[in-house]
This record gives sequence, C-alpha cells and structure tokens, in this order.
Amino acid sequence: MKTIGALLGLIGLLIGHLAAEEAQLPVRFAMVGLTHDHALGLLSKLNGRTDVQLAGIVETNAVLIARYTRRFHLETNLFYPTLADLRAHTHASAVAIFTSSFDHARVVAEAAAQGMGVVMMEKPLAANLAEARAIAATAQKSGLQIIVNYETTWYPGNQAAYTMVHDQHQIGTLWRMVFHHGHRGPQEIGCSPEFLAWLTDPVLNGGGALNDFGCYGADLATWLMDGQRPTAVLATTQHLKPEVYPKVEDDATLVLTYPHTQVIIQASWNWPFDRKDMELYGKTGYVLVPQPGVLKVRTAKMAAETQITPPPPTGTQVDPLALLAGVVRHETLPSGPSSLEENLVVMEILAAAQESANTGRRVDF
Repeated sequence: MKTIGALLGLIGLLIGHLAAEEAQLPVRFAMVGLTHDHALGLLSKLNGRTDVQLAGIVETNAVLIARYTRRFHLETNLFYPTLADLRAHTHASAVAIFTSSFDHARVVAEAAAQGMGVVMMEKPLAANLAEARAIAATAQKSGLQIIVNYETTWYPGNQAAYTMVHDQHQIGTLWRMVFHHGHRGPQEIGCSPEFLAWLTDPVLNGGGALNDFGCYGADLATWLMDGQRPTAVLATTQHLKPEVYPKVEDDATLVLTYPHTQVIIQASWNWPFDRKDMELYGKTGYVLVPQPGVLKVRTAKMAAETQITPPPPTGTQVDPLALLAGVVRHETLPSGPSSLEENLVVMEILAAAQESANTGRRVDF
C-alpha cells in the first residue's frame, strides 16, 4: 500500500510539474483577416512578449499579405488560406478576428468547428443583432469563450473611474453619463482601402459612425450599469459629409434612459480631433476621464476639482493579449466590457438606436 501511495504521489507531482510547465509556455493564437486596421496595433504589441505567440494568419489577399510581411518582417509561411488549414499545422488554441464585423459570426462558427477554445474580435460584437445572437448560440453550444476588444477597456483612467464610481461609490448615485467617441473620419485619418471598403458599407459594418463609435459608449455604460438594459433609446443620425460617405451616417447621438440614470453617447466621424472620453456625474460629485491616463475628480469631500494620474493596469487587464492568454489558461473569464453577455446588450442598444433614427421615435425596451 505504501508503494502504491508513493507511486500516486509521484504521478501527482509529475502532473503538477507538467501543468506548471504548460502554464509558462506562450499561448499560440491565430489571426483571421487583415482587413481591419486594428491588426496593426495587435501585431505591434507582440514584440518581446512571452505570454502569447502568433501561430499564423488566415488571409488570401496578396496585397495585404505583402504589406504586412514588409512592415512586420513576417515569414511567408505564416499565412494560411483557411482556419482549418492553420489549425491542422499549428494547433493554435485561440483566434483573434480582424475581418469585417459582418464576418465575425462566420469565423466564430469556424473556430468552434475546429475545437478552438477562445475567440477575440474587435468591437463591436457583430454588424447586427441577428449576427450577434448567432455568435451567442454558437458559443453556448460549443463552450467557446468570446472576448470583445475595445481600446477603451485598457485605459487606466476608465478602470480607475469604474472603481471610484461603481465599487467605492465616491460620487453617490450615478445619475448621468456622457460619452464622446470618434475622430475626423476614417478616410480623413488615412485608414487603408481594405478597411474603408467595409467600414463604410451599411451591411458589412451595420452602419457608419453609429456602429463604429456608438458601441464604445454603449459598452462602457452597460459596464457601469452592471449589465442592465436601458428602458428606452432615442437616437438621431446625420449625413454631414455625403460626398465622402455616401452610404452611411457619419454622425450619431444616442440618449439611453434607465430608471434613475441618463446616458448620452455622441459618436462621430466629424470631431476636429481624435477623442474617446467620458464624464460620470453622481448625486455628490463627478469623475471625468478626458484622456486615457487622466482623471478629473470632485467629490463632496473636495473643495475643488482634483486631477489624478491613475496607476497602470496589471495582470490580465493590461491589454487584450494578456486577457486572451489568461482566458486560454483558465486563469480568468471574459467579464465587463469584454464579455459576451454585456456585448449582447450593446448590440440591442445599437439596434434600437438605428430603429429610432430611422423612424424618428423613441424605442422602448
């Protein structure tokens, strides 16, 4: 019996040792598509990392392959025609999607069919609510973990503001939120032709500035409201530059009503400068995040507004790749702004906003 016990103990130690070694290995992930210019940002984050490793890229556009190969000094054998082919050769365990929003549901279905465990896509979850629900159905059936990546999720200011307002209740009951998101326009800032081709398409993007930048405010508001759906959505859209964007709106304003809170989202391709900022007002104070790493705060205990530099994020909240690795290793689950559940609410808000803008009437939930 002592011999058997000792043997079992050794087996346990060996399993533990192997698990520890596996946890130290980089998570191998695949990129699918390069038509989304945010792929540039992700590839630039790979230098010197030990937590993740790019296994391969699914892309067949020769122009894009040549462009990215030159810019990031990639090997040509890194590219594959299909996800099935990539999976067979690399055994990648996760996928990062950089296709049109309309293609998200298709790629999620392919990843599930290949037995992959985690899929991350650039915001929003999908081009429309039907596609978003198809993604949710695939995830539920397959056990696939979904991550929706927003740049604003990783802002130190946003994370610190959430803690102050939501967890510490430093400004009392949250009564009003205002979000400003956008830039001069995708063509004006120099987006690639491949990106512009679908970003300005009403089907492939689901709209224009409304979907492109309205999703940021909807996501942050839903996070701060604990996933609660609004009771009503009222929206207007404008076509201020029809000569540049003939198919889609370039300006949108959304008003979300909750039982005790109002949210205003201003999404535009017509700002004079890039902006992704938010304002949170409570019964006894306010927290403003004018820049990613800056807070302007005034509470009932302060005689004047105070500017704060929040600490940098840590752990799986550092950036999207850190979260991707943590989810693959079962160290954490997608939550808050990155979660499937929250982003289904975001898609409901965007769908209601589009209906309201089209009909001129408030949409009640």
